[in-house]
Amino acid sequence: MNKCAAIQMASSPNVDANLTEAKRLIEQAVAKGAELIVLPENFAIMGLTEFDKLDHSESEGDGPIQEFLSSVAKSFSVWLVAGTIPLQADDSKKIRACCMVFDANGKRVARYDKIHLFDVDVPGTDEQYRESDTIEPGTNNTLVFETPFGKLGLAVCYDLRFPELFRQMLNNGVDIIALPAAFTQETGAAHWEVLVRARAVENLCYVIAANQGGFHMNGRQTFGHSMIVDPWGTVLAKRSTGSGVVFAEIDPAKLDKIRGSFPVLEHRRLSCG
Repeated sequence: MNKCAAIQMASSPNVDANLTEAKRLIEQAVAKGAELIVLPENFAIMGLTEFDKLDHSESEGDGPIQEFLSSVAKSFSVWLVAGTIPLQADDSKKIRACCMVFDANGKRVARYDKIHLFDVDVPGTDEQYRESDTIEPGTNNTLVFETPFGKLGLAVCYDLRFPELFRQMLNNGVDIIALPAAFTQETGAAHWEVLVRARAVENLCYVIAANQGGFHMNGRQTFGHSMIVDPWGTVLAKRSTGSGVVFAEIDPAKLDKIRGSFPVLEHRRLSCG
């Protein structure tokens, strides 16, 4: 079995402070034996405005946030799913919300740019979000790749509401889904757990969902409840709010047993992608 962790934060506009907090929480996860660690969306910066992150945009392979991530993964000998960081986009007035993965040697082995952008008015509130004002959507529709823990798929936050994306991951053999997120309090309370568990159940896979969780200096409140869910939809571990670490074990034998004894994936009659 492999030990994994989802890290929950309440990130601020201060990048240095956020990186210090991320390292502290990664150390906690490592102390509990975690070998695969997932950071939340926007872990490095949650600006006072949506445009603040543009000032911290990095080019691919270069910049203090990426250097930090590589160094931490190498120094602790862990695989690190690095939430999202702002990377330069084709549109100079926007960024890509980029989720990078670093292996235990600190080498970047995967990159996924968030596809679905959160352009919504939250029902029942005066909250409005327009991610497309500052973020350029990714074009790499699915990403599944080999790791020592199984085939890992990446998605980010609002992606969670689009099951066809995860079905394409399944077609590519996904065993584990890493989901960095920053779900709002309202939408999280309504839908977060049911969606995370649904993606696990539909695809009979593990889901490591690392969410922002708390009050932010920009006035935003995120839902938290980071969790790790097994292929049967059981919540193995969960944290309500505040910074901390959610810790559980991934058991490839359990995944194989469930898929073998409950062959719903073999019974599909409609294809996706």
